[in-house]
Amino acid sequence: MSDANDITRRQFVASTVSVLALADLPASATTDTAIHQSTKKDEIHQTTKKDETTMTTLTPYLLFNGNCGQAMEFYKSCFGGELSATKVKDSAAKDHMPAPQQDKIINARLRSGNLDISASDWMRPDETPTRGNTVCLYLSGGTFHELTTIFEKLSEGADVTDPLREMFFGFYGALNDKFGVRWMFQANKNA
Repeated sequence: MSDANDITRRQFVASTVSVLALADLPASATTDTAIHQSTKKDEIHQTTKKDETTMTTLTPYLLFNGNCGQAMEFYKSCFGGELSATKVKDSAAKDHMPAPQQDKIINARLRSGNLDISASDWMRPDETPTRGNTVCLYLSGGTFHELTTIFEKLSEGADVTDPLREMFFGFYGALNDKFGVRWMFQANKNA
């Protein structure tokens, strides 16, 4: 890429890792400035009675350049459903982010039937998002073993940008599969 403002896929991952971690925190860990708060019946992470394991979910994850709230409101007008959004200043990340970032959306989620879209504003003020680097497939929840199994299978012929490993918020990994599709993986430490 020739433009100094263009972002690489690796930089994309670095910019979203903390956002994704916060997106998957329990509701008690953040104060939700919900556009519309979700209910327990809508919880995406379900447990089975037999083994009490959390199910892995697949969600498209979108990044916006400061207009996440407006974009997600637009998608809600198209698809209906329930929309929740949390600003940086109302999240567990507030003490780790600079003042200009405080009013940005750190996590938004739209749920309507089988539709589930997660999103946030771009959190790297020194870089500009590039079209094509602002969409990925996000596998979250489940156990570390489940994500490891999927990660290893998708790694065949892939460019593994971030090996699946433990981080401060849980387990995280990312890769571009052999077809060029971007995948991110995240599980909580207790999973």
